[in-house]
Amino acid sequence: MWGGRFSEGPSQVMEEINASIDFDRHLYAQDIAGSKAHCAMLMKQNIITQEDGNAILDGLDTIQQEIDAGSFTFNRSLEDIHMNIEARLTELIGEAAGRLHTARSRNDQVATDFKIWVRDAIDDLDESVKALQSVLIDIADQHTETILPGMTHLQLAQPITLGHHMLAYVEMFGRDRSRLSDCRKRLNECPLGSGALAGTAFPIDRQQTAQALGFDGPTANSLDSVSDRDFAVEFLAAGSLLAVHLSRMAEEIVLWCTDQFQFVRLSDSFSTGSSMMPQKRNPDAAELVRGKTGRVFSALMSLTTTLKGLPLAYSKDMQEDKEPVFDAAQTLKVCLLAMQGMLEGAKFNTAAMKAAANKGFVTATDFADWLVREKGMAFRDAHHVAGALVKKAEDKGCQLDQLSLEDIQAIAPAATDDVFSVLSVESSVNSRSSEGGTAPANVKKAVADARRRFLK
Repeated sequence: MWGGRFSEGPSQVMEEINASIDFDRHLYAQDIAGSKAHCAMLMKQNIITQEDGNAILDGLDTIQQEIDAGSFTFNRSLEDIHMNIEARLTELIGEAAGRLHTARSRNDQVATDFKIWVRDAIDDLDESVKALQSVLIDIADQHTETILPGMTHLQLAQPITLGHHMLAYVEMFGRDRSRLSDCRKRLNECPLGSGALAGTAFPIDRQQTAQALGFDGPTANSLDSVSDRDFAVEFLAAGSLLAVHLSRMAEEIVLWCTDQFQFVRLSDSFSTGSSMMPQKRNPDAAELVRGKTGRVFSALMSLTTTLKGLPLAYSKDMQEDKEPVFDAAQTLKVCLLAMQGMLEGAKFNTAAMKAAANKGFVTATDFADWLVREKGMAFRDAHHVAGALVKKAEDKGCQLDQLSLEDIQAIAPAATDDVFSVLSVESSVNSRSSEGGTAPANVKKAVADARRRFLK
């Protein structure tokens, strides 16, 4: 490819460190699409002849079919996907193939290919996150009144509904989709036509190629166009937060599967056993979702580290941008599918959830609120009284609603029989009817709202 300047080829070691075809072959569809758009523009601008252009387009279609069919031979000595395709095009149509690279550099070519690939990956992930949200919303719809203990510090805090809990993750994943959408909007400018770094002297039409490839328009600065990998970093940053949310949910599934919780049982297809202990039933799918989060984080760190010291415009270091992005996208995809599969086959133990919610004095706040609402007590004073009542229940080895009225009046003399109406977990969740609260009536409305916001 650069034989005019060099008298000998690269050493075997140089070829090994320089070749990217082992991973950038994943860009073949995007590379062919970009080449076809570029070729059509060159034809329209009379930069190449119609005859040569048609031969190029036909040859690119043939190459696409060969790669799709698995019959294409990739050659590491040709370095990358761009030169592998160009070499095969030359075999197919001869000299005309050399005209395709007119007014184009591999720098703007790969930037365009990579942007299209990331854009496609965002669209694919968005559909997967949406599918996961749909499963979560369905679970929430089925469990608007199922009570479980809400926790802070992993300690029993206040009773909530399972539907409310599931919808919390729907909101998290909704923000993930919003971030991916924002990333897509920002990246949707086409670098093609920027050349190596300074543009080109040929009378190209960048608007045409941008439109043909689904971009909003061409990039504004040729130097920035070939240097920019912000879109890849932003994709990995959004992906890292998505991985965080998947990992948090996976952690709860791991906990809920334990004998200590017994809140959920995963299907056999998403559980594993032990090679030694026949009784074991391990939530390995959830553990792997949690564990694979590190791969996504490392991809973000890898790419930002690669970019931090690079001067404008293009440096070969930027070849290191693709592997972490490809790996992170694939990791997120499989984790989303695993999470969806786990939840679709999960069986929730509502009795165990309810039993756990009836422990730990989780209605103590409701008692304090009752003192404020019914007896006009300042909340800080009511908080102190409620704390004393919890201590009394602890000493007696019972829950708050199992205390006698005399026990309660010994701590809060103004208490009356109607105090018991706020001490059950059912009354507690039903009372949390403020906007965004856990009350079953709220959850039913939130389910309908979530379907409208996220699934249409």
